[in-house]
Amino acid sequence: MEAAMGLMRRIPPKHTETALSALLSLMPNHSSDLLSQVDQPLQVLCDVDCGKEFILCEYNRDADSYRSPWSNKYHPPLEDGSLPSSELRKLEIEANDIFAIYRDQYYEGGISSVYMWEDENEGFVACFLIKKDGSKTGQGRRGYLEEGAWDAIHVIEVGPEEEEDTNYRLTSTVMLTLTTNNESSGTFSLSGSIRRQMSMRLSVC
Repeated sequence: MEAAMGLMRRIPPKHTETALSALLSLMPNHSSDLLSQVDQPLQVLCDVDCGKEFILCEYNRDADSYRSPWSNKYHPPLEDGSLPSSELRKLEIEANDIFAIYRDQYYEGGISSVYMWEDENEGFVACFLIKKDGSKTGQGRRGYLEEGAWDAIHVIEVGPEEEEDTNYRLTSTVMLTLTTNNESSGTFSLSGSIRRQMSMRLSVC
């Protein structure tokens, strides 16, 4: 398992899906560990109920369906899919609105999604996702990149409140792919990923 994770850390993000599929066939007994620990480039689906795109990941998946943060419905429909509590859902809606503003101002476009759910320790988890297609045929406003993708996954785990304090743990993963092919910048290809984690104990506001 350690060797498999070492290999996945060295695979370019655009080849992650192919490499992961090969590892799953070689190591079927470790499929749950691989799927939970390997971050893949984010995929996008359109919520037909409100006409907005949302990001697909393991954090909004139940069986083969994905929950939209906009309508709170699963696509394709799933009758018994897990949903956040009403209080957490209200916070999720506010976080999506705020994060969309941040995305437009900082990333100049792209797609964002925020998902929240209760954990088994009486706390909750929030996942903040951003996907930006920076190619000249996508959302790139300057048109320099032949191919460009930015996928960011930020997971915040919030523990239960204890004497007005609680534990926070942030795990951030960023995957980058870019390729140029023009006279001014020449031709080159760059891709990679980085993952960082930090924990802190802070007061509850």
